[in-house]
Amino acid sequence: MNLSAPFVRRPIATVLLTAGVALAGIGAFFSLPVAPLPQVDYPTISVNASLSGASPATMATSVATPLERRLGAISDVNEITSQSSSGTTRINLQFALTRNIDSAAREVQAAINAARVDLPATLRSNPTYNKSNPSQAPVMVLALTSDTMATGKMYEAVTNVLQQKLAQVPGVGEVEIGGGSLPGVRIDVIPFSLNRYGLSLEDVRAALESANANRPKGAVGDDERRWQLYTNVLGRDADDYRRLIVSWKNGAAIRLGDVAEIRDGPADEKNIGLFNGEPAVVVLIRTQPGANVIQTVDRLRAILPQLQAQLPPAVRLQVASDRTRSIRTSLHDVEFTLVLSIILVVLVVSAFLRNLRATIIPAVATIVSLLGTFGVMQLMGFSLNNLSLMALTVATGFVVDDAIVVLENTSRHLQAGMSRVQAALQGAREVGFTVVSMSLSLVAVFIPLLFMAGQQGRLFLEFALTLSAAVMISLVVSLTTTPMLCAQILRREEPGGPRPGRIARFFEAGYEFLLRSYEKSLDWALGARGLVMALLAFVVALNAYLLINIPKGFFPQQDTGSLMAGFRTDQSISFQALSEKLQAIVTIVRADPAVSTVVGFAGGSRAGGFMFVELKPLAERKEPGSAAIARLRPKLSQISGVSVFLNPVQDLRMGGRSSNATYQYTLKGDNGGELKQWAQKLSSRLEQETGLTDISTDQQENGVETFVTIDRDTASRFGITPRDVDNALYNAFGQRTASTIYEDINQYSVVLAVARRFREGPDALNDVYVPAGSASTGGTTSGDAAASGDAATRTDSTGSPASVANPALRDPSTGSALATSTRNMVPLAALTTITERAAATSISHQDATLATTVSFNLAEGTSLSDARGIVRQAEADIGMPTSIGGSFEGLAKTFEESQKQQPLLILAAIVVVYILLGVLYESYAHPVTVLSTLPSAGVGAVLALMLLKMEFSLIALIGLFLLIGIVKKNAILIIDFALDAERSRGLSAVEAVREASLLRFRPILMTTLAAALGALPLALGYGEGSELRQPLGVTIIGGLIASQLLTLLTTPVVYVYMDKLRRKNPDERLLARHAEATA
Repeated sequence: MNLSAPFVRRPIATVLLTAGVALAGIGAFFSLPVAPLPQVDYPTISVNASLSGASPATMATSVATPLERRLGAISDVNEITSQSSSGTTRINLQFALTRNIDSAAREVQAAINAARVDLPATLRSNPTYNKSNPSQAPVMVLALTSDTMATGKMYEAVTNVLQQKLAQVPGVGEVEIGGGSLPGVRIDVIPFSLNRYGLSLEDVRAALESANANRPKGAVGDDERRWQLYTNVLGRDADDYRRLIVSWKNGAAIRLGDVAEIRDGPADEKNIGLFNGEPAVVVLIRTQPGANVIQTVDRLRAILPQLQAQLPPAVRLQVASDRTRSIRTSLHDVEFTLVLSIILVVLVVSAFLRNLRATIIPAVATIVSLLGTFGVMQLMGFSLNNLSLMALTVATGFVVDDAIVVLENTSRHLQAGMSRVQAALQGAREVGFTVVSMSLSLVAVFIPLLFMAGQQGRLFLEFALTLSAAVMISLVVSLTTTPMLCAQILRREEPGGPRPGRIARFFEAGYEFLLRSYEKSLDWALGARGLVMALLAFVVALNAYLLINIPKGFFPQQDTGSLMAGFRTDQSISFQALSEKLQAIVTIVRADPAVSTVVGFAGGSRAGGFMFVELKPLAERKEPGSAAIARLRPKLSQISGVSVFLNPVQDLRMGGRSSNATYQYTLKGDNGGELKQWAQKLSSRLEQETGLTDISTDQQENGVETFVTIDRDTASRFGITPRDVDNALYNAFGQRTASTIYEDINQYSVVLAVARRFREGPDALNDVYVPAGSASTGGTTSGDAAASGDAATRTDSTGSPASVANPALRDPSTGSALATSTRNMVPLAALTTITERAAATSISHQDATLATTVSFNLAEGTSLSDARGIVRQAEADIGMPTSIGGSFEGLAKTFEESQKQQPLLILAAIVVVYILLGVLYESYAHPVTVLSTLPSAGVGAVLALMLLKMEFSLIALIGLFLLIGIVKKNAILIIDFALDAERSRGLSAVEAVREASLLRFRPILMTTLAAALGALPLALGYGEGSELRQPLGVTIIGGLIASQLLTLLTTPVVYVYMDKLRRKNPDERLLARHAEATA
């Protein structure tokens, strides 16, 4: 049965069907989403909690731990990491790839609600969550600047106008605002004034809380009308608070302005943001896991003009960084590479065929196959990304192969005297099995990849299925459209026809020379079969040696045109000094000729900050981003007291932890002191290694804390509890929100603290007084207190209390509106001992266990496999105890997992191909002949990578799988014709394989050159994102060159040996006789 016959005899139907496939592909192309890479993000949710003034240890034990306990019970959670610093805790949950993030978010909210009973009562608001990965670089950074407006007002405009609108854009996971805080009213208490009136900080806090009570008041009404009840509360102006009465003394009101300086100011003064050196409020926008980056940014840009119109005229809204700029450019470049590959493939076919009509046939087959693949991609939910477009670029050299084989065989019969229709039918029938074998065996190579787990599997899946779809469509086209076109447009070259042109004669002369040279080499190889087999054995051994020893990596580092930087200072640095460091860093970075924009922000609870640097387009800077980093590092290192860590932003980032470098190694243990000790030892040991750079840890232990030790006996004697001391300290130094101002659009804070000049050092604690409880009146006289210097009694001339602000809090003994008992004011110095000691300013957990992460980058010439060995050796050198567990995380962890899978995947691919070929040939022996082509391709691929100093990465592994599918085509072309010659004409194995090798030399050369030229634009590394494409092209071309040089000699020799084995096998001998009888 000839499958091609109906299509050859019905050319109009075939043309229309082919045009339908092409048109469907064109429509799909314009509707396919665009992305940098296939969707491989783990569903990640971050949970945030804040408690102003709380220490890192308090946040870790009282906030992080209860939340982790509840969140850890959620199903499909792969990893929980947390980082607690002063006043804030952030917990990152990473789920299994198959988990739906919306259902996970519902369970996260339920876990937060369940944990609320375990959290501190002083936690004013519930923890919140975002469906985003905070370790990922933002897809867009906005900067708001103004020549006249303060940053607090700009921050208010962002929260009132921008934040909600941006968060509502589909695909947006988190909108983070930095560089400022909401405006509020700041109450800067003067301790001496407070003490003069006999008042405590708690009196002030209670007065402020009562002044803005926002509680239900009810309503009154009659039969006809109803009146809602309201009371006047204080507003947002500082002047409203100056006249607030805190207490009474001698019939006179003591107002808040008498004991405090009151001003309008930001709720949190310790924040700064800069855009190109100018004060700014910074907006960081991150996408949800799984969201399309290009579509999300397009939606964001569409609403920016509307948002600008809603902002005050004095505020400028600017896009400081847009990750999609380089993504779009990279995709345009790879699309150009695809078109260039098509042109090169058509040119090489034209050079061999020397006939315009004949050239049209494989050109049509190539274009239709690629267009049809776009339709399949749309049906499967794929996107136009670097990997899928790379698959199509490489496929250009494959999809033309089937058409070439059919065309070349048809042309041979046409020149032998057959009619065009007869030649097309006969040519397609003879090579139909060959075409099916080549295509199915190529697709079979990718079958093991479809079962890969994790992110590697997701990356491979889209590439493998896109390429497989192109090959299968090419198979159909080669058996339908190609024979029909051969029957319609091919013409027989008559002996007396026009003489070929000079270029055609040149190519023909070159081909004849190659054919004669190959004939001589082939005769030598068939005559020295033992030597050739020894050469093949050496190649197999060399292949294994090279694959073991080549430097290995996970994913090529891309030049995305964006840099992300973290900087760290001394943990006890003041905010003013931190601001100066940030300004100095931004000034140096902005002065670099490769830099376009710089956004930086610092403050909050961090003794450091972050920067996002947008580089100029690659066409303008003429150098990779790594060159800019290398130029900036020595300049930034000259800034004293600060360490800056610059890293290029990558499209592929794994893990949920943020760090100052690309790769992480995490230590876990139950003993915090032991963990700190060994983390420092490991970090110090790694700093001695020249192969690693940017060594840092997230263990921030260099902070200084003032430790207040309460003398509980003395405190009890005065009726003072540790809670009273905590409240006094919190009111004085915790930037406590004493009251909340509720307005129509937003809420604002009234922040209580002692004035700045009274909190500049540990001695400031001596100015804080605590009111004695009722026990002090009975147990200690005022004379005793005065004699000892322990306390001061504050009463007026009538013996009345000095002030009363909140009866329930001021005088728990009576609960009356005015305190009737005299109370002592006890200085903290009488109750406590103050010491300074080192403390952590950040505490990290992983999977509910204390953890410290050591991060590092690779020095030039160091591979990730080298780095893995360096870290393991460093652990052994310092004698890491078994109580401390260590593991790679993020990219390094995924790399370790992929290294374990790679040998099994390669072996599985070979086994699958062997099984398929054995089924097709009904032979145990001849699949070995086909597979004998693989070692030479592996040697060529690895040598090419090593010559160009490239790592064996996942992209190179894809190239190796492609080579398994490509190079065996040569053997299949030879074997099919040799078997046919043996069976139909009774030739010996040597005669048959010699004739087949010479007869199929032209299509073998054409298909190999087509595949190599299809990969050539990838190997040349043109345009942005070339770092990703280049290893694939180099692997394919290197493997094809080595394979072409060796397999044309080794395949015939192996065929002869396998034929002898086949004839010795009774089953195969019987099958051979049956095939000869039916030939």
